[in-house]
Amino acid sequence: MINILEFFRNIPRKKCVKCGNDIVEQADCYHNICDSCNHPAI
Repeated sequence: MINILEFFRNIPRKKCVKCGNDIVEQADCYHNICDSCNHPAI
């Protein structure tokens, strides 16, 4: 049985679907576009 902490450390980082950069996730992170690509001025 794998240690629960190791399990969560080994989950791959979430990637932005537009640019492919890693998304900095918060507790309730359901989006799949990073803040840079989701900026209203872009």
